[in-house]
Amino acid sequence: MINLMSHNTLPKLISAGLAVAIFAINAPANAKSDYVKNYKPLDTLPLNVNAVTAAEGVVIPWAIEPLANGDLLISERSGTLFLLPKNTTTLAKVSGLPNIDANGQGGLLDLALHTDSKQNQWLYLSYSSSEGKGSGSNTALMRAKLNSDHTQLSDQQLLYKGEHNSTKGQHYGSRIVFDDEGYVYFSIGDRGSRDINPQDLTRDGGKIYRLHEDGSIPSDNPFVKQKDAKHAAWSYGHRNPQGMWFDNQNNILWSHEHGPRGGDELNIIKKGANYGWPLVSYGVNYSGTKFTDLKEKDGMQSPVLHWTPSIAPSDMLYVTSDKYPKLKGKLLLASMKFAFISALELSKGKVVKQYKILDGIGRVRSLAQGSDGFIYLGIDGQGIKRLEPET
Repeated sequence: MINLMSHNTLPKLISAGLAVAIFAINAPANAKSDYVKNYKPLDTLPLNVNAVTAAEGVVIPWAIEPLANGDLLISERSGTLFLLPKNTTTLAKVSGLPNIDANGQGGLLDLALHTDSKQNQWLYLSYSSSEGKGSGSNTALMRAKLNSDHTQLSDQQLLYKGEHNSTKGQHYGSRIVFDDEGYVYFSIGDRGSRDINPQDLTRDGGKIYRLHEDGSIPSDNPFVKQKDAKHAAWSYGHRNPQGMWFDNQNNILWSHEHGPRGGDELNIIKKGANYGWPLVSYGVNYSGTKFTDLKEKDGMQSPVLHWTPSIAPSDMLYVTSDKYPKLKGKLLLASMKFAFISALELSKGKVVKQYKILDGIGRVRSLAQGSDGFIYLGIDGQGIKRLEPET
């Protein structure tokens, strides 16, 4: 069997592209073979790049946030924030984190610099927090100031904390994005309570939220006039959104989320919209049984694109770098389950073409484009890779 993670063979495999057999190789051990075989292969977009190790020692690199000077901030889900200074492979720990309840899928999650971070130094973080009533934890959003050498956080401000703590370890969300009008958006998954949280506007979970940068609730949020509703909610009926990108040029908020067995979704997020979970879905229970017969319903938003079988999408990245002519202007999202990256060609809010790239690269958890123009990948168990075009 070919070792897909071999340093010597990986660049050749990336350049050439792999056969669909990679799906069977990377499928979970308990997956049915027909479940894998039924996946429709995508067209491969060959890239002449080398995946070079930028840093090791990060087991679950949930997020990568590039800094203007070339440094990278990296969140380790177990609860450590790392700094990777430019031109080095040595990680340093950043101090000043809040208390983090690292369990299951929870821990230190997303990172996002304020759009004017050069002036205000704000770094936004999402994480699982045990604060509040009840045992367990829920997703929280905070911001803190990053000092000049990027090794310490101070002036921590808790902006939002999901209520109804749960001891369930799944579906925390949570990505963070900004638009160009001073709003911050973030997600909280359904926390494993699909029949309770997503369709109930009085409860956190299964929602995407919109706040002012300081954590205050905008007066034009869709549910601010509804008594007992979560006034920070922007949309609801979500399962577990773990990728978001705000297209400032077209004023579109894109999000993808995990389905159960099948039914991973790519969505355009609209103000006040219901995305249907779990009343409508293209997926089934992990056991193969149905929980709904509906794939669409009046008053509920249908996905722009869906994947069955599930590809387990992670982060999203819109490529603007000139270093990758074939990828520039495309939206990337990674398949953790099948170890490839999907490159989406978008036009007027629609996906006009989908390609498969970097087949066999590994379980990509996070994506980022550095200030140096290189694309960085956070890969579970492998650390951080930098894609360097062959010359």
